[in-house]
Amino acid sequence: MSAGRPQPPSGATPRHLRARLEDGEAVVGSWLSLASCGAAEVLARAGFDFLVVDLEHSTTSLESTEALLRTIEGCGSTPLVRLSSLDAVQIKRVLDAGAQGIVIPQVRSCADLDAAAAAMHYPPRGVRGVGLSRAQGYGASFDAYRLAFAQSAMLVAQIENTEAVAHIDALVEHPDLSACLIGPYDLSASLGLIGQLEHPRVLEAVERVVSACRIAGIPAGFHQVAPDPAALRRLLDAGHRFIAYGVDFTFLDAGARAGLAAR
Repeated sequence: MSAGRPQPPSGATPRHLRARLEDGEAVVGSWLSLASCGAAEVLARAGFDFLVVDLEHSTTSLESTEALLRTIEGCGSTPLVRLSSLDAVQIKRVLDAGAQGIVIPQVRSCADLDAAAAAMHYPPRGVRGVGLSRAQGYGASFDAYRLAFAQSAMLVAQIENTEAVAHIDALVEHPDLSACLIGPYDLSASLGLIGQLEHPRVLEAVERVVSACRIAGIPAGFHQVAPDPAALRRLLDAGHRFIAYGVDFTFLDAGARAGLAAR
């Protein structure tokens, strides 16, 4: 967040998110579900390193997504998109709109990561079609975009089911993987323990993922849905380096309820 975000020397180009992770830094972002550019601007200006536009559990349209990406980028944060599913067409469209990476829900195997990486990247590395949209400067900067994207694009796997945990040693060795992000609620549901985030079996699965990531040198992450600073501190202390903290509506809800509790 802003207090810990490294500032480049005057006149230097800020390092992109993937480079910071590869250098061993921990980054903290947040989640957008309300399709509100105002909320995106508030959170980006608060100092979050990245913001994820959620297309899986929201009504956010592609048109709204483009506006959100423009807002996030304009405020100096890194815009990512969580897909509704592993959909090659959706991947192409959100990247052309300006997403600097994608979060893949319900990853289960290396085949999922193969498909996502192929959809993200242009030939010969992948099969992404060549379009001229916002990301490419509407055609004015395609070559610059293509080269920069190859170096900085983020591919994040959400680890939120028992199959992914079982395959985690192989997943973390995938050459295109940038980070793993544990989805605690779906992971607990996959274990038959929905919402029991402190259950020993859920904690064991989380530690299994974190340990595999640590060994492979891949940033492990966690979505701390409730805005709890003490929980965020525990995640950082436990070695998580790619943390999603809160959701736009959980900040709104927590602040409103805290104020009303004083009546």
